[in-house]
Amino acid sequence: MTAVPHSYLFVPGDRPERFARAAGSGAHRIVLDLEDAVGPDAKEGARAHVRAWFASGGAGVVRINGADTPWFDADLAALAAFPAAEIMVPKAEPGSLARVGAILADRPLVALVETVAGLVDIHAVAASASVTRLAFGHLDFGVDARMPGPSATFDPARFEIALASRHAGLAPPIDGVTVALDDEEALAADVARARNLGFSAKLCIHPRQVGPVNAAFAPSADELAWARRIMAAVGESRGSVVQLDKKMVDKPLVDQARAILVSASAFDR
Repeated sequence: MTAVPHSYLFVPGDRPERFARAAGSGAHRIVLDLEDAVGPDAKEGARAHVRAWFASGGAGVVRINGADTPWFDADLAALAAFPAAEIMVPKAEPGSLARVGAILADRPLVALVETVAGLVDIHAVAASASVTRLAFGHLDFGVDARMPGPSATFDPARFEIALASRHAGLAPPIDGVTVALDDEEALAADVARARNLGFSAKLCIHPRQVGPVNAAFAPSADELAWARRIMAAVGESRGSVVQLDKKMVDKPLVDQARAILVSASAFDR
């Protein structure tokens, strides 16, 4: 069992001076963005900067341009030589994921669900070859769905994405961005809501969001104490029925406790 990242920090692909700074921000993953953060005239240069980053030993996820754009094929060609680069596929739908997989076979893919079609086909998206995790782009989704409401409006969609992730055996999904950079309460509320809906990570748009996001998704002191008591009871059972506080401890509880401890050890909690 391995821990999954809690924070994914976007950095524009045409700002190479920010790459190393982002990598040192404490983010569990950086997302080198070739899509929304880069203007049409800067796409080719951004692609070259991202290639140079990986050629020099850098790591991260690359958000490519969508399959419906003129930059899609060039993005895939540029990344073919760098197998260490994970790929984030925007507006992910079964067809676009298949096109990526045909060029970048066996490359880990983060499927960014941002369209009504992607949500309607969410189980096919989750089951697509090489998809390791789902993410929810609620801002673009709201535009496509013609729903201009606040982030909480899309909690039913989050529920569906979390269930599809679990059914496909994927890691818990990644929630979308919080655009209020100076509103710590809004960020905390967004993370708490996402966590309660089965998400375990968040997209970040500024380094100052990384620390609070990591802390909010990390196991709490009470969760760690509970998990340690469960595993101690398992260790003492010697194969007999495990009991704690006069209650039987079954396999799902043991698996949950083990996952908490793995997450804590991986991210120094």
